[in-house]
Amino acid sequence: MPSLKPLLLSLAGAVLLGSCGPDKPTPPPPPPPAATIPGPDIAALTDSTAPAALLAYGRQYPASEVRVKTKFGTIRVKLYDDTPIHKANFLLLARKGVFDETMFNRVVRGFAIQGGQTFKPRTIRLRRYRLPPEMHAAHFHRKGALGMARYDDEENPGRLSSNTDFYFVVGEKMPAAQARAAAGRPLTPAQAQAYATVGGTPGLDGQYTVFGEVIEGLDVIDKIAAVPVDPQDNWPTEDVDMKVEVVEPNLR
Repeated sequence: MPSLKPLLLSLAGAVLLGSCGPDKPTPPPPPPPAATIPGPDIAALTDSTAPAALLAYGRQYPASEVRVKTKFGTIRVKLYDDTPIHKANFLLLARKGVFDETMFNRVVRGFAIQGGQTFKPRTIRLRRYRLPPEMHAAHFHRKGALGMARYDDEENPGRLSSNTDFYFVVGEKMPAAQARAAAGRPLTPAQAQAYATVGGTPGLDGQYTVFGEVIEGLDVIDKIAAVPVDPQDNWPTEDVDMKVEVVEPNLR
């Protein structure tokens, strides 16, 4: 099975869209600089300071849904309340535009698609900090699960998550008995049945934090999972950029 060693690689290239003509509408103003958006300074957070800062941020600026827009369509994602640090971190980076500078940078067919990296220079200052694990037996790696990548146990015995490298599970359907044998922990009958009917990657259960799930757009994940990749590193041969928008509670 491929490793999720922050399921990590990168890719680049932005697509510039434009139009001309006297009747075109006035384009919207550019988003405000990340520094002016409320929240902790992402250039100053550390492993030790991030948890408290993110929990406070999540309480002050709550939301439970994001939309990941790609050239293949939009993925609607529900974020879990019982993974508050991962949830708040994702909301914070999305609002500050960090993910908009990244792309899906590693695609492993039948396994997962990973995003959050770029090989272009970042315009938003971001420090590498890590998140404490928030693993729950109820959250498992069925198809469409949203998880956070990390380095392996030798480098990272505390199983701390990356702050930017996330993945959507693609996986494969497998008999319930096979899913139980592959899982890193016991499965409920409903979870084993989900692996048989929906598919997933049970070998990641109990190893990585799952903090959300796709509620619309599994077909978009399938399209991204099918793009050609460089066989050396699983980078898509053409950029799959993204724009991540938070669905603010007052805008529902």
